[in-house]
Amino acid sequence: MKARTPPDSPRLFDDLPNGPDFSLEEALRRKGVWPVAGTDEAGRGPLAGPVVAAAVILDRDHIPDGLNDSKKLSAKQRDALYEEILKVATVSIASSSPRRIDATDIRKASLDAMQRAVAGLALPAGQSVGHVLTDGRDVPPALPCRGTAVIKGDARSVSIAAASIIAKVIRDRMMERTAALYPSYGFELHAGYGTAMHRAAIAIEGPCPLHRMSFRPLRPN
Repeated sequence: MKARTPPDSPRLFDDLPNGPDFSLEEALRRKGVWPVAGTDEAGRGPLAGPVVAAAVILDRDHIPDGLNDSKKLSAKQRDALYEEILKVATVSIASSSPRRIDATDIRKASLDAMQRAVAGLALPAGQSVGHVLTDGRDVPPALPCRGTAVIKGDARSVSIAAASIIAKVIRDRMMERTAALYPSYGFELHAGYGTAMHRAAIAIEGPCPLHRMSFRPLRPN
């Protein structure tokens, strides 16, 4: 079993912020490590749909106001910040399908999506990502550079917060569109999470191709 990467190396970050700001990125920049990407995912918990990851490199001179953990923002705030981030940052998105989740597990599928999001960042010729800050306790494998896991990173790093917003908005919009294909489940209302409404629909209709069959209550006994 692969050991988890120790989060929040004190050698890199001696003074951690109380809220999302650019201090983690600046600490690396002062050491000559640049650019720094933040990455996060949305959709680890739902019973249906993909897990979506985003990687974001912010322009240190044009950081949108109000960046925060996507779960602490309203849908209207997330949508507005999503547009602002796309205007001023380098952004990449990747996802892992329900089938990939079932074939591995949600942790591996999430880390794989984050790794592919980082790999997809479009940078000028000759430039590569210098370091990746990832939300949680694990650094995705096979990154093109070193990475640091930051516990509650979306509440501490604006780059990770921006990635959390992009991933959340994209995933919500994906699930809204799937409602036209599978209207019986109400995906546009709960985005695949295990609400009472969703569980009742599964009991009546059975699962559809978007459901994660390795998740309870869908997993066979």
